Amino acid sequence: MKSQSPVTAPTNMIWVFGDQHRAQALSCNGDPNVSTPHIDTLASQGVHFDQAVATYPLCCPARGSLLTGRYPHHAVPGHEYPLSSEIPTVADAFNEAGYDTAYFGKWHVDGFHESEGRAALHTVPRARRGRFKTWLGYENNNSQWDSYLHGHRGDEEISHFRLPGYETDELTSYFVEYLASRAGKTEPFFAVLSVQPPHDPYLAPPMYMARHRPADIILRDNVPPVESVRQTAERDLAGYYGMIENLDDAVGQIRTVLDETNLINNTRIVFFSDHGDMHGSHGQFRKMTAYEEAVRVPCIVGSLGRYSPMRRTARVPWLIGQPDLAPTTLGLCGIKPPDSMEGFDYSSRVLHAEGGAGGSDMAPPGELPTEALIQSVIPTGHGNSVDRPWRGVITIDGWKLVVFEKTPWLMFNLTEDPMELVNHAHNPSYHHERRRLYQKLEKLLTDVGDDFDLGDI
Repeated sequence: MKSQSPVTAPTNMIWVFGDQHRAQALSCNGDPNVSTPHIDTLASQGVHFDQAVATYPLCCPARGSLLTGRYPHHAVPGHEYPLSSEIPTVADAFNEAGYDTAYFGKWHVDGFHESEGRAALHTVPRARRGRFKTWLGYENNNSQWDSYLHGHRGDEEISHFRLPGYETDELTSYFVEYLASRAGKTEPFFAVLSVQPPHDPYLAPPMYMARHRPADIILRDNVPPVESVRQTAERDLAGYYGMIENLDDAVGQIRTVLDETNLINNTRIVFFSDHGDMHGSHGQFRKMTAYEEAVRVPCIVGSLGRYSPMRRTARVPWLIGQPDLAPTTLGLCGIKPPDSMEGFDYSSRVLHAEGGAGGSDMAPPGELPTEALIQSVIPTGHGNSVDRPWRGVITIDGWKLVVFEKTPWLMFNLTEDPMELVNHAHNPSYHHERRRLYQKLEKLLTDVGDDFDLGDI
């Protein structure tokens, strides 16, 4: 489903995202454990998507969708599956529009298998770097204090080298150096900062770790009263929140360099995540499940220009997913998304919301998608994950249905039960609602060419 992109003057575009950063873990979203003033400010004077979803809560498929605007089963269907170099990426569209394109950080769509060695030292071939003009990154790395980069700048190929400090800090330094180099240039740019934190292991630089003690962590209400679960969640979250505050400071550094170089007046920052992290909710950890903590992600589209106290936030309930990010980003720069992209272009709605700052001035809901598809196409088989394929639908009116092949699994009324404590999936009293959701899910799967077997209700 596509919408017509508005025509705008050339706009610089920045993506900033971490790995496993759930939507709930921001102070602007009410988490009492974390302070994220820079992201909060971005949200308070931009467009904040309250119902952003991870279409597939797993690194490789999520990133494949982000880069291509396609659904995971048409891009990267599972963990350590490669993204075909023949599929156009968001960088291709920006290149064709005369932009400089740059990518810094975690890639994780080259299909390298950790069983064959350490992915941090794997060389992603030049032809498989999404055709970014600058690419300085790594395939995957779960060791934030032992990070390596390689890649290219223009025609210069750069061999692996070890970063001297913490990953987010070092990548941010390269990123702001790139931004500073764009000052005074007429060619617009699209630049991506992709960091591994707050992915486990949950370790941040000492000054951030010192801010959080496991004993002080306030757990979500759906973490069960099981001592081992709560102790693990508290320990992990103490590091997780330190990592997020470190990332928040990176957003602040980016804002500072944009201000200092006068790039801010024609540059947007889009902040989001690939997927979430359970951290003990429902007794589960990590991702690869359909609960809210895994499938809800932050998604904030920053406004153009310096912050002004006259601006107000536009918090919107639209169901934006990973396939929608690339077409929306292109649309915000006045570039028509290519036909290869399957996601919805929200750019005209974002611009409308900015003009009205919410309320009755926003685009009528009937013009927007009213359902979002969530998927697990190929299970990883990893510990702390659901070990069978599933599909689900989340609706704008607050319902979620998730099914295994030929059988329902989860069904929640998120409006009255945001913690997902009451599962209606097998309750005959909700048969008619379940049928309605099944029909919506069936249509979504048909529309995107997903042949998953729903079976009968």
